[in-house]
Amino acid sequence: MKKIKTTPLAPQEFEVEQISENEANIMAYPFETGYAISLAHPLRRFLLSSSVGYAPIAIKIEGAKHEFDSVRGMLEDISDFILNLKEIRFKLKDEASEAEISYSFAGPCTIKGADLGNDEVEVVTPDAPLATLNEDSNLNFVIKIAQGIGYVPSEDTHDELEDGYIALDAYFTPVRSATYKIENVLVEDNPNFERVILNIRTDGQISPLDAFKNSLEVMYAQLAVFNSEISIKATTTIERVEENPDLKKLVTHIDSLGLSARSFNCLDRSSIKLIGEIALMSQNDLKNVKNLGKKSYDEIVDKLQEFGFAVGADLADDVISALKKKIEAAQA
Repeated sequence: MKKIKTTPLAPQEFEVEQISENEANIMAYPFETGYAISLAHPLRRFLLSSSVGYAPIAIKIEGAKHEFDSVRGMLEDISDFILNLKEIRFKLKDEASEAEISYSFAGPCTIKGADLGNDEVEVVTPDAPLATLNEDSNLNFVIKIAQGIGYVPSEDTHDELEDGYIALDAYFTPVRSATYKIENVLVEDNPNFERVILNIRTDGQISPLDAFKNSLEVMYAQLAVFNSEISIKATTTIERVEENPDLKKLVTHIDSLGLSARSFNCLDRSSIKLIGEIALMSQNDLKNVKNLGKKSYDEIVDKLQEFGFAVGADLADDVISALKKKIEAAQA
């Protein structure tokens, strides 16, 4: 009779694949069937709607009264200038939440994002074009930059603007795209478990991994309301000891030891699946495995030593704790 589960398997593996400075794949597995999309879809929504970024919220241009005006000697009219400005992505320094920055340019020149960086603001899209000035032309303007989330229309970015300023729609979100795909992954002999792969691409204001962390924080904060009246305790908690290289070896399946069929079958029939289970056993416990002879015992000890461990290995407490939870999850 197959063992009937009372709790779903908790995912144990988390990987980050850095594709470029502003793009990464976030992977987690294994999930029970249907669980991966239940996690991936809300995370994608939080990534796109709740990631904190910076954007211009207002601009004052000397000689321009409104967004349909023009400036003498500038190739672009004001509406094109504003559209170009929205494509330039800023990042305020010293964790400032708002800044008002003045600029002055004299032609002939081509102004790009890199020309707007200074002690107060960093520009993460340095090659983005802004304006082209003719000879004997001058361009003076002031930009208000603020921190926020999501999209905010121009009528909501200010309570009241000083004279001369043009309010701007603000697209704060630093996440340019967030997509996911679900793949099947083999767990022991069952191919019906799932892996979720989240692809995150940002504009450079924030790294993909930081954006992912922020979305998790927002998700936890939203769910915390239920804990105010209901005390919820997870039935299975997997402790991660990512920085310890021993743990990944210990949770490897015993077939990685390259044992003979007799030795492998003895362990398998005793429901010993992971190398870490052998490492946690005492020598007497291993000798008492059903039908395990001396020759098989010696082979297992030798193979385990080649793998870097001994029977009854002296492991760190946090590794032992995490390993035991992974063994429980594998046997569930």
